[in-house]
Amino acid sequence: MPTAEISLGVTLAVLAAGFLHALWNALLKSASGEPMLDTALIVAGATLVCAPVVLVAPLPERAAWPFALASMFMHFAYYVTLAGAYRHGDLSFAYPLMRGVAPLFVTLAGVAVLGEHLGASAFAGIGLISAGIMLIAWFASGRHTASAVGWAIANAAIIATYTLIDGAGARAAGNPWSYAFWLMFLEGIPFLGWILWRHRAEARRYLLRRWRRGVLGGAASVAAYAIALWAMTRAPVAVVAALREVSVVFAAILGAAFLNERVGWRRLAGAAGVAAGVAALRL
Repeated sequence: MPTAEISLGVTLAVLAAGFLHALWNALLKSASGEPMLDTALIVAGATLVCAPVVLVAPLPERAAWPFALASMFMHFAYYVTLAGAYRHGDLSFAYPLMRGVAPLFVTLAGVAVLGEHLGASAFAGIGLISAGIMLIAWFASGRHTASAVGWAIANAAIIATYTLIDGAGARAAGNPWSYAFWLMFLEGIPFLGWILWRHRAEARRYLLRRWRRGVLGGAASVAAYAIALWAMTRAPVAVVAALREVSVVFAAILGAAFLNERVGWRRLAGAAGVAAGVAALRL
């Protein structure tokens, strides 16, 4: 069982993972194409990046494979709901909403399912991070449609589910890095197969035309999740899940800098709440 505390090194690594996660989501949203094809572009890039690694990476322990199989199904649903959220809402609204709700789900389930024991400061930190993130979402500019909320909440539930599955899988794998690379290589195959079957020639042309963006976003996606899974073997899953959602602050900055999305003082207050939550996790 990982320690109930999170070290400075793990904290900094998870914050870096958060930036990488925000980066690939910004690349997805800024692609300005069909959200499902843009999602497939990132997934294809991640699969391509992982392909040479799994040729030399050791197989995870047998005990980890049931978790990996379950996670593959959940990630398929994640990509579908992610595309739906971005089809109906802006990055600055949909992204923080789905990422802010997920840590609350993970915390409750982590205590109940994984038997993790969190101190008062950890609970306070997770609460502050989630509250700050949802404040960022609430005062985001752009579209705040009911459909965007529905897709984002569904995505948050899926994020919480696969986070718990992969946290347990990474611990059972013996090598969390190997688990991460094999998982992200294998999970992309059924989703890409479905996209190619559904969109056929259009999907092939789209992927070939924009493959550089896909590789960049895929590499950021792989690195972000591999770091997070490694961290889950060093600290409670709920703490890592909350800490990596600081990515929402990075996403707000990227949205303002490159997607012309307004920040405003209310969203800055939300960012301050997130920072206070990070500080609480380090107490």
